Order: sequence, then structure tokens, then C-alpha cells
Amino acid sequence: MSRDRDWCCLTLGAKDPLYSILRSKREVSRLQILVEIAEHQPAVRQQEIAEKLGVTPQAISEYIRELVEEGKVSASGRGNYEVTKAGIEWVLENAESLESYARHIRRDIIQQVSVWTAIAAEDLNEGDEVGVYMNAGFLYAGKKPLAATGTVIADAKKNEDVGVARLNGIIEHKEGMIHVCKVPRIQHGGSKKIRRDKLLEVTKTAGIVAAVGLEAYIALVKAGKKPDMFFGAREGVIEAAFHGIDCAIVIVDEEFTDFLKRLESVELVYVIHDLISP
Repeated sequence: MSRDRDWCCLTLGAKDPLYSILRSKREVSRLQILVEIAEHQPAVRQQEIAEKLGVTPQAISEYIRELVEEGKVSASGRGNYEVTKAGIEWVLENAESLESYARHIRRDIIQQVSVWTAIAAEDLNEGDEVGVYMNAGFLYAGKKPLAATGTVIADAKKNEDVGVARLNGIIEHKEGMIHVCKVPRIQHGGSKKIRRDKLLEVTKTAGIVAAVGLEAYIALVKAGKKPDMFFGAREGVIEAAFHGIDCAIVIVDEEFTDFLKRLESVELVYVIHDLISP
């Protein structure tokens, strides 16, 4: 949807559904009730809807009666209600308007008042127009024009934290690769089964090295590589990769499968390395 369409939703006045839904608590309640009926139809418990919306069951009953009269809800016996085609269209119309308004808030309002924290790549002064970029997982701001730009809100020296407002454009960014190395549990040999030379080869180019499980930790230490992360390592590696850092994680076999599923769910690129000695 275009920006013009989003703004259109804000300027049509009383005929616009957004105008009605935001100005009338009654209309908000009717929308919520229709959504609740759609979710639980045909057996609708008015008491539960009343508790969820914070109104009396009598008020819910009156609202439903009105919605039935307007053709937005059909009744087929005591407590049995269904949203009609007209009711669905009314819900979708209002939902689209609310969605447009939310996009307007996120993109046109919050984006303008939000202040992003970056590292000053050089001495910066209040009001400077800066280019914003990622480097080694950190956000930087410098005077060189880039695809993403913003305005400095206060003076900052090089390598100090600096506030950047009115951020526009796309920050050029590439997610990091995750190298996953499996280590057997102690019952199956633990760190003794790992080829240290292969482990060092995998980890030498990684920006962050993590261990999950004591067997994995000891395997790294024995190879002369103290891990950067141990506690909270799984989510730490994911966060680092999102910030563009190549990572290596040495992980015990019983945690291995679940971690791969987690990587699949967040759509990060990974490669599996076999370090087990023959």
C-alpha cells in the first residue's frame, strides 16, 4: 500500500472507518465483540467476552442484539452466533484502517522522533548530517554520505556514543555465518573425541566463539581457544550473527538438533563441521 493510501485513511473525516473506530469507544467494543464471536463461533459465551472486554454481560447482550439487527451477526438459537459476510467485511474494513494507522505511526511518526545510538566514527557536531553503517556488529555514524543517513542530536568526539535522529534509508548489512561443531557427551568420549587441529581451523576466522556444554568448553580450552561465550551462548551467537559477525559454536550432541531448528526458525545461514576423530 502506498504512502498516499495510508494518509488517505487519516483525512477522509467522518466517513472514514478509522475516524469512527478511534473516536468511539462503542465502535471499538463492537469490533472487539465481532472478533470474539468470529474466534469462538458458533457457541459464544457472553460472560467470557464480558470479562475479557471489562464490561457487563448485559452490555455484551445488547451489543450482540444490535449486531444481529444490523445483519453483521446471525443468531441460531440460544448462545449460538456467527459473523455474517457483512460483519466480516466490516471487521476487515476497520482492521485495514487500523493497520494503515499503525504503519503511519511506525514509519512516519516514531521514525522521526526515535533516536538511534551509534559510535562516532569521527568528531561530530549537533546538526551534522551523517551516514550510518554497521561495522563488526556495531552501529557507526560518520560524515561520509551513505545509503542510510540521519542527523546528530548533540556533539560527540570520535569513538564516543552519539545520538542520531531522523534516520532514513537502508543500513547496508550482511548477516554473519554460523559454524556449528558437535561434541559428544562424556558418555561417548566427550572432548577427547574431538580433533583439535580441525577445531582450531574452524574457529580461527570466527569473530565470536561459543561453547554449549562442559564437553564443548573443555574441547576449546584444550585446543588453546577460550570461548567468548558460555552462559547464554545459543542466543548470543544468534544475536551476533544478526549483527553481521561470523560465529563458531561448539555444542554438545544433545543440544545440537534443537539449536539447528532454532537457526532454521530465524533463517540464519549455517554450516555443520564434523570434528570427531576416526
